[in-house]
Amino acid sequence: MTIEKMRKRKDELHLTYQDIADMSKVPLATVQKVLSGVTTNPRHDTILALEAVLGDDVQILHDPHLLPSGKTQGDYTIDDYADLPDDERYELIDGSFYYMEAPSNLHQLIAGKIFMAVSNYIAEHKGDCVPMLAPSDVQLDGEEDNKTLVEPDFFIICDRNRIKKDRSVGAPDFVLEVISPSSRKRDMNIKTAKYEAAGVREYWMVDPDRKKIIVHIFGEEPDVFVYGFNAKVPVSIYDNECIIDFEEISEYVKFLF
Repeated sequence: MTIEKMRKRKDELHLTYQDIADMSKVPLATVQKVLSGVTTNPRHDTILALEAVLGDDVQILHDPHLLPSGKTQGDYTIDDYADLPDDERYELIDGSFYYMEAPSNLHQLIAGKIFMAVSNYIAEHKGDCVPMLAPSDVQLDGEEDNKTLVEPDFFIICDRNRIKKDRSVGAPDFVLEVISPSSRKRDMNIKTAKYEAAGVREYWMVDPDRKKIIVHIFGEEPDVFVYGFNAKVPVSIYDNECIIDFEEISEYVKFLF
């Protein structure tokens, strides 16, 4: 993505330099230098961080008629989230609103099959963990953080005290996102960092377009694994004994490709 295109996206999204710095975690001075052209050869990791905020497929809620007045991106809270229209879907991440498109049929079928497989495993082993399917809100960093509320496609919580009537509070043990074109950069950059920092133990990204599953195992010795849609993928939090057969899932949804 060129710097000129980033500047145009900044204007399209009605973002200030401070908004971009807050959302990308790039220092304000660096953002200003890169987007103004003062820095002609920015670092690759800086470009990736800016693209995660300004990319064409990133959809940040910016309609002034929908956003609560008197605040800018980066300053919103869960109270502001509650004031948004009920007929739209959003996520709140570090005080910024992200619009969520309605999931496709392919997206729903994949998430549903994985939910069923894990639910059956838990039931067969009389486990205490609770599998949850979207739409269900997660206050990711616990009650002390009122600026992040996400809606994973599928997640598992093993401490039932974290599940409240209106949302879950605290990091799930396992999170899965089915990647769509509009969520790719958010799922692969912003959410990966948020989930790891919050204490999620295992994070899967299922990419139907590229027919890949990216598995992050977080913890003291984090690791990343990449599988194809013909693989049998083990769930780490169950000591690799719960297996998701993606060849079976791929066969089930092939009529949609």
